[in-house]
Amino acid sequence: MKFSEQWLREWVSPQLATQALADQITMAGLEVDAVEPVAAAFEGVVVAEVVEKVPHPDADKLNVCRVDDGSGEPVQVVCGAPNVAVGQKVPFARVGAVLPGDFKIKKAKLRGQESRGMICSASELGLEEETSPGILELPAAAPVGEGFRDWLGLDDHTIEVDLTPNRGDCLSLKGMAREVGVLNRLPVQGPVIAPVAASHDETFPVRVEDAERCPRYLGRLIKGVDVGAETPLWMVERLRRSGIRAIDPVVDVTNYVMLELGQPLHAFDRANLHGAVVVRLAREGERLVLLDGKEITLDDATLVIADERGPLAIAGVMGGEHSGVNSETRDIFLESAYFSPLAVAGQARSYGLHTDASHRFERGVDPRLAREAAERATALLLEITGGEPGPLVEVASAEHLPGEREVRLRAARLEQALGKSLPVDEVAEILERLGMAVETTDQGWQAQAPSWRFDIAIEEDLIEEVARIHGYNRLPVRRPAARLALRPDQEARTPLALLRRQMVARGYQEAVTYSFVAPEMQRALLPEAVSPVLANPISSDLSVMRASLFPGLVRALQHNLNRQQTRVRLFETGLTFRGDLDALHQTPMLGALVCGSREPEGWAGAKSPVDFFDLKGDLESLLAMGGEPEAWRFEPAEHSALHPGQCARVLHRGEEAGWIGTLHPAVRAELGLKVDAVLFEVRLDALTHGRVPAFTPLSRYPEVRRDLAFLVDEELPVQALLDTLRGQAGEWLTECRLFDVYQGKGVPEGRKSVALGLTWQHPSRTLNDEEINQLVDAIVAESRQHLGAELRG
Repeated sequence: MKFSEQWLREWVSPQLATQALADQITMAGLEVDAVEPVAAAFEGVVVAEVVEKVPHPDADKLNVCRVDDGSGEPVQVVCGAPNVAVGQKVPFARVGAVLPGDFKIKKAKLRGQESRGMICSASELGLEEETSPGILELPAAAPVGEGFRDWLGLDDHTIEVDLTPNRGDCLSLKGMAREVGVLNRLPVQGPVIAPVAASHDETFPVRVEDAERCPRYLGRLIKGVDVGAETPLWMVERLRRSGIRAIDPVVDVTNYVMLELGQPLHAFDRANLHGAVVVRLAREGERLVLLDGKEITLDDATLVIADERGPLAIAGVMGGEHSGVNSETRDIFLESAYFSPLAVAGQARSYGLHTDASHRFERGVDPRLAREAAERATALLLEITGGEPGPLVEVASAEHLPGEREVRLRAARLEQALGKSLPVDEVAEILERLGMAVETTDQGWQAQAPSWRFDIAIEEDLIEEVARIHGYNRLPVRRPAARLALRPDQEARTPLALLRRQMVARGYQEAVTYSFVAPEMQRALLPEAVSPVLANPISSDLSVMRASLFPGLVRALQHNLNRQQTRVRLFETGLTFRGDLDALHQTPMLGALVCGSREPEGWAGAKSPVDFFDLKGDLESLLAMGGEPEAWRFEPAEHSALHPGQCARVLHRGEEAGWIGTLHPAVRAELGLKVDAVLFEVRLDALTHGRVPAFTPLSRYPEVRRDLAFLVDEELPVQALLDTLRGQAGEWLTECRLFDVYQGKGVPEGRKSVALGLTWQHPSRTLNDEEINQLVDAIVAESRQHLGAELRG
């Protein structure tokens, strides 16, 4: 909801500055999103009248005008606006004026003609975002010589409030004024709305076929309106400051009343109505072209306003293009209705729409407001467009209109919720100021909710109202009695939750399997493992405590493959059990298994299967989370469940921490698996152990890089070469990167070429070539002596 502060203060004006007023509204539970000036800053602009206009002698598109700015002598100004005319009242920037953007008006000559000032457009004054097509024309009653800013009241602010869905009663200036009046104990003075006397007896028939969705519908025929009349500038400005663009006087009046009172209205062109106005559900296949030009097919659950020929509008959402007011309209049928929130809820979104009307009807409009809004709109229309009003026709179903809601509030419950005892009279006064009829009882109060407050239904609603009007900041602050000690955050540990999230982020799903496995499965994977056997198992295939996470993961893989899930990525955390009951070792582990394609199925994705290095990369991402990846090693080894050539022992600081590898072909055959699977398991205590991050100052000195290609035996692990290299490279080595392994032409049989990139950087000086050459020579000599490596030429 966006509204003008000046407009609000015409209803209720507390002795508060703009920001203090916004803060008060926010503290009452109606959050203010923005407070902005209604116009950019400018000065030196006055109301003036064009008294003379002649074509510029040397420019076809310019006119030489003389304007009366109230200074006593007409001022000559050159104007290029196409709509300038003699007799117009216009905003005029005198010499010395400063317009938005710090644009200063000076004396000038345009094609030889003197120009002392500027006739301004709305965009030049910051009143429109888009460039105006011509100058801003003011009403004939605008006083010549008066400051334009003061006359139009531009020292104003727009206040934008972000309302929760339950506060639809504040989607109007009247609703906001009620709130401000309650908060400041001030009376609210709105415009006097009196019934408009009919000047003719003609009516248009109305029939409501769905009273449950439309319990109240009012309509009035107004004949002889002048749609070409000009909407008053004060109304245009109030609409603009509320974020609505002026269109024509009929639409502007309906929008204005909606903003002012909160009741959406709609006007139909009488010439395009046939038979009667009917409120009914749409029929299958009916179509409607909306005011925005969009044609839709109506759903049979949509409430529509129709005539005898077909739909005219979606009830409470948007009117149709065919029946809308246009420049040829002379007679209008003014609609004011109450639609049930449930009848409108979701209808706009189902057609890709969201309108001011649907926004209000979905949240609830005061069911008693329709007549008042129709009378207000009629009076404004007669004032602006003229016309002859007919009698107001009403069709209502009392049984379907919302009834009165009485809610009990207990004093003891109020004190318990607020932590404070409030005087009985103060509580009653707060509820009465909110528009409720209040009766004091032995236990507290009995309140009758006003028709505009749909959100008040239970005792807690009244407690909230009392709390916010009394003031949240006036309620006592009480600390909880329980001891809430903060758990220490061990920065050197990686929480298990983070490890889980990392696995999920890499495309895995967490499996939760039994701690018991089938003895045959465990024997196939871990033939020498010893773990407790259950005396009374759940079933025969769950009779042994697992010695590893592998059996449970492989069984989950079988389960998925049997159900045509060809791409499986699972991980699990849990205890493993090794040894007899008398000497049982329970070790928390994290394990994972992958099977199938490397990437999900897709037209652009390769169908290559996942391999050892894919899973190794996922495991390394977990190892790096502890902040010390150099503490981990992978070394070739043999495991009963893993392929001899695709298996590695995982070491943490030299101690065994887990295993990774491809499932052994013999085991796979024994278990009846037809596809390869790669799996790992690592001790959780090693995974969660890390180090506290520490800052190392960045060197300002250049790096030095050397690339070395070694010929080594093809069986030699690259890790051995890396270890030797780091031992001889010195303390200034910052990076050692393996970037190529090659076997083939140019490399002897049984040998391979390993290319490494080494980077050195000193923290306090530039390293010279002599120092680097010494280190490289030491690396080459040590590698030759201990590994039989030769530098490739």
